[in-house]
Amino acid sequence: MPQINVTIDGRTYRMACGEGEEAHLTGLAETLDGRIGAMRKDFGAIGDMRLQVMAALTIADELAELRGRLAALETEAAALRIAAEAAERGRATDAERAAAGIGRAAERIGKLAEALGGSAPRG
Repeated sequence: MPQINVTIDGRTYRMACGEGEEAHLTGLAETLDGRIGAMRKDFGAIGDMRLQVMAALTIADELAELRGRLAALETEAAALRIAAEAAERGRATDAERAAAGIGRAAERIGKLAEALGGSAPRG
């Protein structure tokens, strides 16, 4: 299992990760480090642990909000799929009715043609 060193809030940590996930873990550590740095600028010296906890909580809050938005989008997508399926069924029904109407009209035209053709004078 690969191990990498990440620096968060000025401290280096040795972390294990899955094969091929080194860059991803490094990016996550950089995100957390950046969040802590920004909070340090905003709040000053309020304690390393408090800054780390606040940064983690803000990231957790963003994750919770994104999960809620994802759930809403999944619900909307499901409703749109149902509406699209209903529209397709309606289109298929309309096409069947149109085909049946065209068939009936063709039969009538055929009968009229026979009737007209049978009564036409022959020369």
